[in-house]
Amino acid sequence: MAFASKFARSKTILSFLRPCRQLHSTPKSTGDVTVLSPVKGRRRLPTCWSSSLFPLAIAASATSFAYLNLSNPSISESSSALDSRDITVGGKDSTEAVVKGEYKQVPKELISQLKTILEDNLTTDYDERYFHGKPQNSFHKAVNIPDVVVFPRSEEEVSKILKSCNEYKVPIVPYGGATSIEGHTLAPKGGVCIDMSLMKRVKALHVEDMDVIVEPGIGWLELNEYLEEYGLFFPLDPGPGASIGGMCATRCSGSLAVRYGTMRDNVISLKVVLPNGDVVKTASRARKSAAGYDLTRLIIGSEGTLGVITEITLRLQKIPQHSVVAVCNFPTVKDAADVAIATMMSGIQVSRVELLDEVQIRAINMANGKNLTEAPTLMFEFIGTEAYTREQTQIVQQIASKHNGSDFMFAEEPEAKKELWKIRKEALWACYAMAPGHEAMITDVCVPLSHLAELISRSKKELDASSLLCTVIAHAGDGNFHTCIMFDPSSEEQRREAERLNHFMVHSALSMDGTCTGEHGVGTGKMKYLEKELGIEALQTMKRIKKTLDPNDIMNPGKLIPPHVCF
Repeated sequence: MAFASKFARSKTILSFLRPCRQLHSTPKSTGDVTVLSPVKGRRRLPTCWSSSLFPLAIAASATSFAYLNLSNPSISESSSALDSRDITVGGKDSTEAVVKGEYKQVPKELISQLKTILEDNLTTDYDERYFHGKPQNSFHKAVNIPDVVVFPRSEEEVSKILKSCNEYKVPIVPYGGATSIEGHTLAPKGGVCIDMSLMKRVKALHVEDMDVIVEPGIGWLELNEYLEEYGLFFPLDPGPGASIGGMCATRCSGSLAVRYGTMRDNVISLKVVLPNGDVVKTASRARKSAAGYDLTRLIIGSEGTLGVITEITLRLQKIPQHSVVAVCNFPTVKDAADVAIATMMSGIQVSRVELLDEVQIRAINMANGKNLTEAPTLMFEFIGTEAYTREQTQIVQQIASKHNGSDFMFAEEPEAKKELWKIRKEALWACYAMAPGHEAMITDVCVPLSHLAELISRSKKELDASSLLCTVIAHAGDGNFHTCIMFDPSSEEQRREAERLNHFMVHSALSMDGTCTGEHGVGTGKMKYLEKELGIEALQTMKRIKKTLDPNDIMNPGKLIPPHVCF
């Protein structure tokens, strides 16, 4: 087909990949503790990024690392110049860029206990600690970094680690695929970073039950590679590199959520280690149960503030028999949003409906050497039998034509479809390539579907009037709307303008009975909006749950629940 050949001829111009960094064999010493594990290191990039924009994005954004002083290999960054008194980062109306926290040095006795538990699976190397303390895809920063990074291999080790840390009241920050963007893995109080990357086994696959039991460190891409030969797949698709444990912690979703639901809909059961070391199984493997409180849903979205997930039972789906991917251009984002709404109202069971504005398409063209029409664009995916998917495609084409749609094209060939969705997945890296040396402030609002067109139109007007480079990406089928606001990290004026735009979109969404975060989670970045969205009573209830399960506040402190909340 013409559309297929168009994408097949397009070649990514950035095909180089910088070698992955490994843990240093000659680490900097920190007191009398040294790096103990030469086999651990920076997380390897997913295979699918080998010809992607990630290397350029990191290189172009290298100036952002100047925010913290790397010359001092101490356990914690000095906070003398950043006195945190009278500052409530993440509280109501907070606009602080650097997350502060009260630092207390980790006792040597605890380090010794951790070495006994983990043997070689522990490091205090400064560069490794800094890497784990600086989110890779987030503009959020903290004054402090972890004192030690540990790599457990089993649930038993996780239990012992938490029990020891609880005894000394030392903070613990769970660490998954490092793809979160709201500061979830910051260590504002220092402490222990517990990296789950070595716990990545598939423990059991039940093909006839269409479920799988996995450890938290496995990535969704790795899992789907494993499942493919069985004709099954796990349907959530957040950013490449995301781990299943982290996806549970942030209650993520992705482009397929419009068809299959979010993480809360696709997890059957969990095993979680509580702060005191107890191991809790939240449910059986039955597809439905009315037995007691729904502890599974309590942990999903808790962002590591209640415990550490060590096992997940996931609901699987059959790989579709046939699929069609279609794209269509529109004169305005409102026209595109109206078509997305009309498509959902028609009853068509689409599996993806993605919206990209003309600025995002321009970034993709520049970064990938493409020649796509630079106009607001909708991308659809239809699944089912060959006849059914073609029928769906024709119906949507008719809907689009009634809303000023043009250049409607579709693809059925595997390579053409793969190339199209690869472009969508690399949208963020295209933004980094378009704005070298800049960072991205990414919004994540979600509204009832009927309000999506109004929200996008209102936001687009404000974005276009700004001096900053701003792109629009939306999971238009379920009302989830993102913008990538690119700003120079060395310019306080640009940072505040980015924050203003973010505020505008969040408050617009809340005025439409929406949410400040559809899928990225709260972390430190969205805490300031929770009281307006949920009310103080809901936050006080969360605080009571947190206090009951984690009385010493060791689990990912400073995240999710705003600091001004008390009861």
